[in-house]
Amino acid sequence: MERDTNFVLGIYEDEDVLKDAVTKVRDSGVKIHEVFTPYPIHGLEDVLGYKRSRLPIAAFIFGVCGTGLALTMQLLMMAVDWPMIIGGKDHAAIPDFIPVTFELTVLLASFGMVGVFMVSSNLKPWGQPRIFDTRSTDDKHVMAIDLAVNAGLGEDKIKEVLQASGASEVNNKSFE
Repeated sequence: MERDTNFVLGIYEDEDVLKDAVTKVRDSGVKIHEVFTPYPIHGLEDVLGYKRSRLPIAAFIFGVCGTGLALTMQLLMMAVDWPMIIGGKDHAAIPDFIPVTFELTVLLASFGMVGVFMVSSNLKPWGQPRIFDTRSTDDKHVMAIDLAVNAGLGEDKIKEVLQASGASEVNNKSFE
């Protein structure tokens, strides 16, 4: 269960103004909770200071598990449980196992990445998403500042910083 939180939202009209505003807001000591945009903005994650995702590491681990599972399954089926000679080949004809191994590797890597992404992003099926401003899906850019994290600065100071950085609107938003 998530705690009750209060946010100050800065609404921006232009992506270039938003990128400059992120730099100004971070330089003033305000910690940004998140920035919502209607489309991807190149370089925004760098300006926000995001680290590189570790999702490829999870994909590799799930892919290795898929490869191991596929090879083990086929070897046990074809060489131990029900050994048959098909076309004069060995019971454990590894080259013949490559298509199934590839498919299971891709399947487990993709399902594993989706699962890890859902868990790390807190996107549970029974959860209720927080919608800060519905215009962020249409034509506005929204910067959300968590008041609990920035308690030492004060709400008025945060609003001044957002307005000085070029926000066309500054609003409050509460979630219960």
